Amino acid sequence: MNTHGTEVRQKALTLLRDGVRNADVARTFGVPLGTIGYWKHLDRAKRGECPGKHDPKCPRCHGRSLSTPAYSYLLGLYLGDGHISHYSEHRVPNLMITCCDSWPGLMDDCEQAMRAVFPGNSVCRVRKTGCRNVKVYSKHLLCLFPQHGTGKKHERPIVLEPWQREIVDAHPWEFVRGLIHSDGCRITNWTTRLVGGERKRYEYPRYFFTNVSDDIRQLYTDTLDKLGIDWTHCTRHGNPYNISVGKKASVALMDTHVGPKY
Repeated sequence: MNTHGTEVRQKALTLLRDGVRNADVARTFGVPLGTIGYWKHLDRAKRGECPGKHDPKCPRCHGRSLSTPAYSYLLGLYLGDGHISHYSEHRVPNLMITCCDSWPGLMDDCEQAMRAVFPGNSVCRVRKTGCRNVKVYSKHLLCLFPQHGTGKKHERPIVLEPWQREIVDAHPWEFVRGLIHSDGCRITNWTTRLVGGERKRYEYPRYFFTNVSDDIRQLYTDTLDKLGIDWTHCTRHGNPYNISVGKKASVALMDTHVGPKY
C-alpha cells in the first residue's frame, strides 16, 4: 500500500493553490489522481472554498429556477447508473454517474446536464478503467434526488415525488433518453426468411432497457405509454428485467428523440 507523507501533500497543495491541474500534480509526485482530488477538496473545505459552501440556492429549499429538461434527463441517468455518496455530515455529497469511455458524447451530455441543474457547483470527471465517473458536488443533492437511500435501488421503493412527476410529464423524452443512456441500448437484431426458395438475412433495429428494479421499469414503461410507444417484456432466464421496443413506428420515434449512444 502506497502512503504519501505530509511534505509531499503540502507541496502538492501549493501547486494546486497556484492553479496547476490535478493531473499534472499527480504526475509530478506519482500520486493517484483521485488522491490529489481528495486533498484539494479537503484543503478547499478548510479554507472555506469547498464547492458545497457556496451552493446556489436550492430549487426545492429556496425556489431557485431549475432547468427542467436537463433535470428530467439527469433523473433518468441517476435512476440507471447514478449513485449519491454521502460519507458523513462533514463531507459534501456528490452525485456520480458512471459513463463508458466508448460513449464520449453521452459523457458530455451528462456533464452538461449536471452543470445546467447545478450551476456554479463543482463538476468533474474521474478516470477509471474503461469509464469515467462524472460527478457533481452539492449540499442539495438529497433535495433534488429524494430516491436516494440505503442499499441498492431495486431493494427499496422508487417512487417519484409529485413535483418530479410534473417535470417528467412535461419532458418525457428527456427522461426516456436518460434511462436509455444509462441502462439501455439500441441494437440491430437479425433473423432469416425464406424468399423465393432462398433463405435471406433480415436485420431490424430494436431498443432495450434493462433494470432489476420493478419500480424503475414501471416508470420507463409508463412514460413510453404516454408517448405512444409500443413495448414488450423480454424475459431472459426467467427474469422479466428487459423491456423491448421493436415495432417499426415506435423505433422511428425513439430514433428521433433518443437515438443510439455515441
